[in-house]
Amino acid sequence: MTDQTNRFLEIAAPGIANLKPYVPGKPISELERELGITDSVKLASNENPLGCSENAKAAMQGELSDSARYPDGGGFELSKALAAKHGVDAGCITLGNGSNDVLDMIARVFLSPGYESLFSQHAFAVYPISSQAVGVTLKIAPAVNYGHDLEAMLNMVGEKTRVVWVANPNNPTGTWLNGEELENFIAAIPQNVIVVVDEAYIEYVDEEDYPDASQWLSKYPNLIVTRTFSKAYGLASLRVGYGLSHPDIADLLNRVRQPFNVNSMAQAAALAALEDQDFIQSSIDMNRAGMEQLVTGFAEMGLSYIPSVGNFVTVDVGRPVEEVGQALLREGCIGRPVANYGLPNHLRITVGLEEENARFLSAMKKVLDK
Repeated sequence: MTDQTNRFLEIAAPGIANLKPYVPGKPISELERELGITDSVKLASNENPLGCSENAKAAMQGELSDSARYPDGGGFELSKALAAKHGVDAGCITLGNGSNDVLDMIARVFLSPGYESLFSQHAFAVYPISSQAVGVTLKIAPAVNYGHDLEAMLNMVGEKTRVVWVANPNNPTGTWLNGEELENFIAAIPQNVIVVVDEAYIEYVDEEDYPDASQWLSKYPNLIVTRTFSKAYGLASLRVGYGLSHPDIADLLNRVRQPFNVNSMAQAAALAALEDQDFIQSSIDMNRAGMEQLVTGFAEMGLSYIPSVGNFVTVDVGRPVEEVGQALLREGCIGRPVANYGLPNHLRITVGLEEENARFLSAMKKVLDK
């Protein structure tokens, strides 16, 4: 097996040969095993440092006795609760193994060779990955101030465009779109083009004119909104997310949804988490204080950053970020270099607990002063 040429490329599906897989943040266990260190800090994957609600933990525990049983394949109770939360019919809900699963379903249902997938420069990596996997042409609109240039995107919509992806807030830059500009954009998109608004970080946003796109579903039947329990709800390890759409779109997505894609513990935990608004508020308050701590630290080091409304902030380290990221790993601090997003000098840092933020800032100062 020394031949470095993959002999199966010629029979792989179109688009796979040049597809670069998603690379997750390095786990703490892997870092400590590799470097022989302990007490590391991971601020790389936009996880909730508070963990999850105690109510969610109890709900998970309650599912253990039935672990030999398959989960409810339709997710009846969770779909019902999500429908009530958003004021829609349960037929508008598509459950996913994380919202990434829903994004992948959208690509499989609405994209195929000969058509185009449109998204912004610096947008979430799953959009091109899911699109390229089904063999479509990628159309990348130039960013403006690290965020979506909706006018440029609208001008790139053509006869072959089938899906347009918009992250609000955007990952990895934390930029956001207000209600008027986003709705005007959706209204201008042809009805035969699907518009996906990815709201993975919506719970953290505290801006007066930030929109909840799920409120527009009745006006725009070609709109899909995706949400996740991996961020503010702290259920990243359980992988549970969902899509909101016109029932006809949800019907198509559910045709390709894998059987039992959301496990019983995830469904129970998500139901319990929805009801624990005190935990969500604590997460929001912690995030607000931690964001201020991080950006104040950046300012003291003379570093510029991209203003963010999520639970992360992307900072310009002033040099190739890979070398900085590696040096931080040796200090026991895991951040997320985002050179793969077209930001070669930028590091994305998740807002952590106060002591984690302080540890990370101290390590950054040490590394950048060398």
